[in-house]
Formats: sequence, structure tokens, C-alpha cells
Amino acid sequence: MAEFTTGEAVALELPVARIPTRAAAFVLDLILQVVLGIILMTVVMLVLRGDDSDPWFTTLSLVSLVAVLVGYPVVWETLLRGATPGKLAFGLRVVRADGGPVDFRHALTRGLTGAIVDFWMLGLFGVIAVVSSLCSADARRVGDVLAGTVVVHIRQPLSVPALAVPPAWLTGWSAELDTAALPEELALAIRRYLTRINSLTPAAGHELGQALVTAVCVRLRTTAPTGYPPVQILGSVIAERQRRALPAGPAPGYRPAPLLPAPLPVPR
Repeated sequence: MAEFTTGEAVALELPVARIPTRAAAFVLDLILQVVLGIILMTVVMLVLRGDDSDPWFTTLSLVSLVAVLVGYPVVWETLLRGATPGKLAFGLRVVRADGGPVDFRHALTRGLTGAIVDFWMLGLFGVIAVVSSLCSADARRVGDVLAGTVVVHIRQPLSVPALAVPPAWLTGWSAELDTAALPEELALAIRRYLTRINSLTPAAGHELGQALVTAVCVRLRTTAPTGYPPVQILGSVIAERQRRALPAGPAPGYRPAPLLPAPLPVPR
């Protein structure tokens, strides 16, 4: 499992795909690429009437090679949001480092790096991809590192994400905040603070919390409510940010794992 933290500061644990499963998916995709290459070369020969001395033969052959080695993974991963036929067959998908879906930019980076570095031109037929995956905690090849992606299993049950539960007495205040102005880096720092508050000494927790509250208020152009501890203020901000990111609300019967360490008393 690997932990991914979304831009809304929601923590997700996704099962990372390792070399054996990825290799099996790669072999299946490779078979389909070979079939595609044969079809394209057949079309080229038909167009040129079997004349391999024609100047167009070299050009069209190179175009076909690029279409097979780069176009195949890029098109599939763009259309299927991180999957190829081989990956789908084995329940795999490429996701961003924050757990979100990939787009054309990620697919193109992975496709070009795979053709040049990981597998073919410089990759020693996949040796580079295997070595880089073995050296990575999340089994990332060079293309994944450059694109900021990870390959995960999509058929295994996922753990319940940790969501912030806001103090009821601060929901009115947080509802008026422009949480979209909160930078992703600051939101992640707040989430880490909330999940690790129990491991901090009271003095360190209060000092770090006050610093985060000050940073939040500067970014959101607001004033922190007085008389409340930092953990409640920050928890309320993150909870409101998560609520707006999930407008449809949780599924019936869904009980999120609380991000705040424990219920806190109402200040007198």
C-alpha cells in the first residue's frame, strides 16, 4: 500500500502494482503492439504496392514505428484515464502522485520515456524499467518519476479515507471562508498536523498549530476566532475544504475515519 494525499487533503491508501503484474500487462500490450505494427506495415506495403525502394517507405515505416511504440500507450492511457488493454486485463491503472486521474501530458511523458529510456532505445529491452522499479518504494519506472505517476491495482478494496470532522461550533465561521484560496502545500501541512497531533508534545503542538493558523488566516484573508485551540480551527478549515470538494456527499451508511484525533470540548 502507498498513501496518496489529494489536493483536498484527503488521505487515500492505494495498492501499488509491482513488477510481476506490470510485466504481465506489458507483455499483453506488447503482443497487441506487434499486431498493430503488422497491420500498419501491411497497409504501407499495400499503399506503395510492395515497393520498399520507394522514398516514402522509410518515412511511413518510421511513422508506423512511432505509432506503435509511443502512440499506442499514449492514446490508450489518455482515453481510458491511465489504462491500456493490458493494464485493464490485470486490473491496473496509472494515477497521479496525488491519486488523481492522469491526462494527455502524463501519458505523453510516460510514452516517450518508455520508448527512449525505460524499454527500447536506451532501456536494454526493459532492464532500465525493472531496475528503476526495484529501486523505488512505489515501483516507479523512470517514466513514472518524470510524469509524477504511480501504477496501482484497481480491483482490490480500498481503505476508507480519513476525513476531517469539524467542530460544530466553528462550521458557521468556516462556511464563509474561500477555501479555494488555500494552497495545496498548506492544506497538506495542516492534514499532517491533524493526523500527528497526538505524537506531539502539548507545547510543540500548540506552537506549530498557531503558526499554521496564522498562515491560513493570511492566505484566506480572515481573522481566526478567539478562544479556540488551533486543532479545532484547522480541522474546521480542512473539513470545509473537503466538503466543497465532495458536493454530492458520502454514500448512505458511509462512516469516514476521523482526521481529528478525538472529540474536543466546547470552549467556555
